[in-house]
Amino acid sequence: MKTLFVSLLVLLFTSTIFAQSEESSYPQNYFRNPLNIPILLAGNFGECRPNHFHSGIDIKTEGRENMPVFAAAEGYISRIKMDKGGFGHALYITHPNGYTTLYAHLNNFIPVVQQYLRNQQYMRENWAIDLSLKPDQFPVKKGEQIAWSGNTGASTAPHVHFEIRNTITEHPLNGMLFGLPIKDTKPPVPYQLALYNMNQSIFQQTPKIINLKKTGNKYVTTPDTLLAADLTGIALYANDFMDGSNNTLNFYTANWFLDDDLQGSIKLDNIGYDVTRYLHAYVDYRLHKQKGNWFQLLMRQPGNRLTPIYPKLNEQRGILSLNKDKVHRFRIELKDAAGNKTEIACFLKQQTTQQPADCYRTFRFDTPNSFENPNIQFTLTDKDLYDNICFSFRNIPDATGFSDKYQVQNEDIPVHNYFDLRIKANKPVPFNLREKMVMVYSDGKKKDGRAAKFENGWYIASVRNLGLFWLETDTTAPIIKSLQKENALLSNARQLRFQVIEDQTSVKTFRGELDGKWLCFEPRGNIFFYDFDAHCSSGKHRLMLTVTDENGNESKLEYNFTR
Repeated sequence: MKTLFVSLLVLLFTSTIFAQSEESSYPQNYFRNPLNIPILLAGNFGECRPNHFHSGIDIKTEGRENMPVFAAAEGYISRIKMDKGGFGHALYITHPNGYTTLYAHLNNFIPVVQQYLRNQQYMRENWAIDLSLKPDQFPVKKGEQIAWSGNTGASTAPHVHFEIRNTITEHPLNGMLFGLPIKDTKPPVPYQLALYNMNQSIFQQTPKIINLKKTGNKYVTTPDTLLAADLTGIALYANDFMDGSNNTLNFYTANWFLDDDLQGSIKLDNIGYDVTRYLHAYVDYRLHKQKGNWFQLLMRQPGNRLTPIYPKLNEQRGILSLNKDKVHRFRIELKDAAGNKTEIACFLKQQTTQQPADCYRTFRFDTPNSFENPNIQFTLTDKDLYDNICFSFRNIPDATGFSDKYQVQNEDIPVHNYFDLRIKANKPVPFNLREKMVMVYSDGKKKDGRAAKFENGWYIASVRNLGLFWLETDTTAPIIKSLQKENALLSNARQLRFQVIEDQTSVKTFRGELDGKWLCFEPRGNIFFYDFDAHCSSGKHRLMLTVTDENGNESKLEYNFTR
């Protein structure tokens, strides 16, 4: 009985103090929980998110806002950033040990910081702001309150996004490797494998999807022997979980073996914001677009330059080489940051595979690729594609619009960088409309517009996707709607709120002036609000709002009220 009790204590300790053996170079227990409630995660480092790897840990706040947030260690507040999307209201603390912590999706900061922020916003007449601070301005001690939690920015529920970064490189590190008190005894759960014929591009095939089931202490396939190409790539759909939370997380490491020989490994740590978009190469992007699940590739696509997350790969970038007439043992080992382990096992046998269909025009991942016809042009650099693609193009005549519609490849092929797309109008454009043209993009589900610049007969916009494009004009100004009555007595109100509707592009500028002076409105989606403070005294007031879109269309709204 005593032995069992000691074993349970050891298990609890090793599952709540994360990964000392995995990452002993990171300080353990230096950083504290930034909240005064137990850490339950809504997301972890390395999760696959649209266009990026998740860069921190999302700590639940019991579904509530305005919980006190504390400095994770001694240091100084080095940066304040206010963003409509992204991290929303965010604070950064630089620590003397070479790390910086980030606290995001906050509401207000502590009063002295909040007042400094507000003064800077009024001085610059801009709500969106990014301030770098000196070490002596706002020093903090470990456990000192710095803010209140919220749901600002690109957040869908109340929580605190917490990051630990290398101060010099600014790269986010896996915060679950620093000994934070997180209870996790649950190993990763795999659901499906995807098999690829790597004699051809990943974008020119449909992988074979295989379900997994748990048998004993392993996950296996049915049948247990899978037929595959002589050069086979594997992708894995899996999630991780922790105690006390139903939210899906991601594993920390993956290792895959053929006949017990290591073929490759993945370690999700130290991913900079400058390379986070390589998520599109780390996963099967097409499969995600089609099915919604994240299949993580146990191989590196040739155009994937996020090499540091692959500590070991065979000479074929983690691709498996199968011998004819031999049945190979294949297994995958997954671990989360707490060291919980999952094993997947099956057998692979080579089968004769069909040759890929002929391709009329191949865009290679390692060379520049251009397309031109009389009415549309673009060029991709040698760093824009992750694998070769069989390029396709279709002209869809449209006599009703200012241009035909152009299907440029498919929306399920990712492009890494922005590129200039040029389209010519198919009918004369009046001079006064040249600056009102919009390049419209559709992925088949929704459309999005960007203001197009006129240059030497072409309308040009910087885009980052493939899909359907065409030209429209935008001469309609944004619509401003008051969410309170005109000439209202607002003595008990806490806010002024206005809705701005812009259909074709986006709101470029929003300016509010109270009795001729700039007033600090905060954007939240298409709502702009002002919290009453000392900048609005008692009495009658005249508020003037001015909004412009990307094409320079402008709306004004005068609103009168009494406070």
